[in-house]
Amino acid sequence: MADLFLKQAEIYQKSRPSYPRKLFDFIASKTASHDVVWDVATGSGQAATSLASIYESVIGTDASKNQLENAPKLPNVRYECTSPNISMSELEEKIGTESSVDLVTVAQALHWFDHDTFYNRVKWVLKKPNGVIAAWCYTLPKVDDEFDSVVRKFYAVSKPYTALVVGLLDDKYSNIKFPFDPVDGCVDTGPFEFEIKQVMSLGELFTYIRSWSSYQTAKDKGVELLSDRVMEEFRNAWKEDENGERIVTFPVYLRIGKVGDGSPVMQPRYSDWIAERT
Repeated sequence: MADLFLKQAEIYQKSRPSYPRKLFDFIASKTASHDVVWDVATGSGQAATSLASIYESVIGTDASKNQLENAPKLPNVRYECTSPNISMSELEEKIGTESSVDLVTVAQALHWFDHDTFYNRVKWVLKKPNGVIAAWCYTLPKVDDEFDSVVRKFYAVSKPYTALVVGLLDDKYSNIKFPFDPVDGCVDTGPFEFEIKQVMSLGELFTYIRSWSSYQTAKDKGVELLSDRVMEEFRNAWKEDENGERIVTFPVYLRIGKVGDGSPVMQPRYSDWIAERT
């Protein structure tokens, strides 16, 4: 995952949409206390920045140093570069001890993870009972029927350069593995729907598309997905010049759950135990 976004870390920070305040208020209403958050795959800190206004301490981790270098520096946010497969000893060293974190968040990244290993780490580090995990994704941007049709067509063309796990995102995280209990006031773990509404120019939307992993993968193979012809299709559907701004909507889908007293924590595999001691 980190390698896929390595080359466009700066463009990622500049182009990715900001998450809505309603999303964070909803998540915060489900955590018993607001002390410590672990924001996993924090990237360039889009979620960490908003979490820092609600929680006392935010720990943002990522396997990409390039991404972290572009993250905003805030007094109550600590960024840590971790190995792609964080061990239990690294978890304790950089995040916290067992049952020490109020909330674990994952923004637009859960589909890339080794879920069994990750959930093992989450269940160990979350406070018991009722520590909360919140993971969300957003899907294709929407403007109007004509423009949305061009976006869907472009996305279909980009599919050969898209990792298979992105299919979990396409399903709005409805089929992603999520072994947690519903939080108080909810009958299930979602997905719950929110919206990002952002005023953007077409030029900014092109910059956003260039931050896609599929765009970079295609480029590495000598394919320019945003060819002159394709960009002209976008311009015709935009109905403004490239600097003209329109409201762009990104649908957001949240899975949220809690860990209880009895949630099983898998023991590290023998190979992991050996690796941590050699």
